[in-house]
Amino acid sequence: MECRPLEIKVLEAKGLKDVNFFSTMDVYVVVTISGDSRTAQKTPVDKDGGTSPKWNYPMKFTVDDALAHQNRIGLNFTLRSDRAFGDRDIGEVYVPMKELLDNAGDGKVDRVLSYQVRKKSGKSKGTLSFSYKFGDKFSAPAPAPKKVEPVMAYPAMAPGAGSSTAYHYPKHGGYPPPGAYPPPAGAYPHPAAAYPYQAHPVYPPQGGVYGPPPPMGYGYGYPQQAQQPQKKKNKFGLGLGAGLLGGLLVGDMLGDVGSYDAGYDAGFDDGLDF
Repeated sequence: MECRPLEIKVLEAKGLKDVNFFSTMDVYVVVTISGDSRTAQKTPVDKDGGTSPKWNYPMKFTVDDALAHQNRIGLNFTLRSDRAFGDRDIGEVYVPMKELLDNAGDGKVDRVLSYQVRKKSGKSKGTLSFSYKFGDKFSAPAPAPKKVEPVMAYPAMAPGAGSSTAYHYPKHGGYPPPGAYPPPAGAYPHPAAAYPYQAHPVYPPQGGVYGPPPPMGYGYGYPQQAQQPQKKKNKFGLGLGAGLLGGLLVGDMLGDVGSYDAGYDAGFDDGLDF
């Protein structure tokens, strides 16, 4: 595998977005090849630069020449603010490696480039400057493949051992008929032969002789007494009888008064007749 050494120097940044609210930003930069954490390198923290920090910090990388010419890798610059309660991202710069190769020239002079810093929203805020140069190609061994962790496996069992193939079930009708095998010597007789089954006697139904029992009420089994419905008193009949009796009494009284008046009149007339 052919590779190229790459030397860069992170110079400075200008006009960055201030992600601190009550203090000056302490900014540093993390550089990787296409975000691969195994290639990550970090600048010191500039505690005085604020939104325009400076570093002038050199770094060295090894670049796969084939991947670089195929434009499959690039440099990632991540600018962050160092904070006591958790660092905060400021912005990012991505530079394709093929673009650096095409503008490298003869590789004897460091080239200085400036790129815009993009926030997470995609908007640009500030610039980042760095210098770089490539070295001569060299052959390097291919990276070792990732180790595969051994997997615990159970030992293979012998054919037929512990499997359903060890015993062949007889086909339908393959079992011997009952009585084909004689009972072992000294065995107890079968319960059905020793104690023959006796059918229980069938009793006649009792419904036609005694009749069904009376329904039981709630409680502890005492029969519930039937309640006789109470007859409602007819107030209209009493009133009508009282009215008829009163009418008869009044009629008799009026008849007596009439008889008394008639006798009185006759006596009076008799007394005055001289």
